[in-house]
Amino acid sequence: MTTKKLLLGVEAIGQGAIDGGISGVYAYPGTPSTEITEYIQENRTAIDRNIHRQWSANEKTAMEAALGMSYAGKRTLVCMKHVGLNVAADVFMNIAVTGINGGMVITVADDPSMHSSQNEQDTRYYGKFAMVPVFEPANQQEAYDMTQTGLELSEQWGIPVLLRITTRLAHSRSGVNLVPQPQPENGIRMPEDTMQFVLLPGNARKRYNHLLSSQTLFQKAADDSPYNRFEEGYDRSLGIVCCGIAYNYYRENFPARSPYPVVKIGQYPLPEKALIRLEAEVDEILVLEEGYPIVEEQLRGFYGRGRKILGRLDGTLPRAGELNPDLVAAALKLERSERAGIPSWLANRPPALCKGCGHHDTYKALNEVMEEHGRGKVFSDIGCYTLGALPPYNSIYSCVDMGASVTMAKGAADAGLFPSIAVIGDSTFTHSGITGLLDCVNEKSNVVLIIVDNESISMTGGQDSSAFGRLESICLGVGVDPAHLHVLEALPKNHEQMVQLLRQEIAWNGVSVIIPRRECIQKMARRKRG
Repeated sequence: MTTKKLLLGVEAIGQGAIDGGISGVYAYPGTPSTEITEYIQENRTAIDRNIHRQWSANEKTAMEAALGMSYAGKRTLVCMKHVGLNVAADVFMNIAVTGINGGMVITVADDPSMHSSQNEQDTRYYGKFAMVPVFEPANQQEAYDMTQTGLELSEQWGIPVLLRITTRLAHSRSGVNLVPQPQPENGIRMPEDTMQFVLLPGNARKRYNHLLSSQTLFQKAADDSPYNRFEEGYDRSLGIVCCGIAYNYYRENFPARSPYPVVKIGQYPLPEKALIRLEAEVDEILVLEEGYPIVEEQLRGFYGRGRKILGRLDGTLPRAGELNPDLVAAALKLERSERAGIPSWLANRPPALCKGCGHHDTYKALNEVMEEHGRGKVFSDIGCYTLGALPPYNSIYSCVDMGASVTMAKGAADAGLFPSIAVIGDSTFTHSGITGLLDCVNEKSNVVLIIVDNESISMTGGQDSSAFGRLESICLGVGVDPAHLHVLEALPKNHEQMVQLLRQEIAWNGVSVIIPRRECIQKMARRKRG
């Protein structure tokens, strides 16, 4: 008997991984990927099987730990958002060369329109860069199925596979049919080739040639994949190429039958046979893809005979932001009634720090002190505290990537900027800030580092921070002078103490660390509800 569940796209991936026989999930929280790991953490089967499901310090450590489990023959799932793959890119590019032992699916959630991200980058480019197979589901059922297929093919081919989703699929629900018999976990199984994971140049060249020789296999699998298909149409003036969730946006305009021939793509590399057939049957081709115009660019070179390709590059579709059914309708020159949306007269409500958040008190004190030194000298990072860049605070002046606050402050101090102050969260500090602080200590940089410690990864849902209970010892271990390491409670009653402490440490020529600590107000509420 088939079991059916109503699942978010991210939950479908988590369930697919459990049913696909994983022994561990490794991840760092990042919207829109966070709930994959949270689903596994709370799943009864995962608990009973004792599947590894703890958060990692960052995406690189997550992928390397997953590789270690794969080395031992077990199946693993790695989860992150698109910018997290930048952090893990070193190991990702190299495991495409080493290959894997137990099956490994690397799930990356892209965020077109930048709902909670710094950029719109498209993970499919990373897949092409590393020359590994990529899966891109169109719906929640495919997300579930592709996770299991990816684990099976990964193990069969000895290569990691990418599973790329986007925000809209991640956070929408649909019914998902589950397999009647989940896959059991693998036992311990060591690699047959004892040199497989040793990337000394001589062996790396052999492994790289093996990756190149596997491309024919990946191409045949894409051509034969059930996730790639050709759909007939009676109007040959236009052919449609739909990638991932864009297929849903197209079919919402034609729920009964598509008038145009369609190539639906859910597995990469591109299915050449279906695309060659499409070219032979139509006059023009419209490419619908969420993210960058990677397929559109490839088709311009693939066809190479002047075939007109429409999409994001020629302005048929917007170059930036998410697709939706209305944008697709406009590209097809269809008339659609205006969809119910946000009224134009309704004012935008920007995000704000929660009432009772300790960051209020930190920024209030920081602003008072910085009135004496001028604007533009406070560097910050990614987290709830980034809202300090907005009114009523206007306290911080940078948010680039995880950990950059510390190193940007160091570079500015090297340039002679005074004072040079960095604001970073507790979790972001252990993710990517520690090494920047080590650089500051090694060079005795004139930097004040404020680690706003709310004992939580609050922006992504209040997960436990890797820094919990050990921030001071980490700073001391890196080499911060104990006389210039200070901890205080971020409360209004301590305002004057915070102001005087900031003035004192700015006046000292060297590395100072101040830790205003107060539990995240949302996490506290959840804990009390218990």
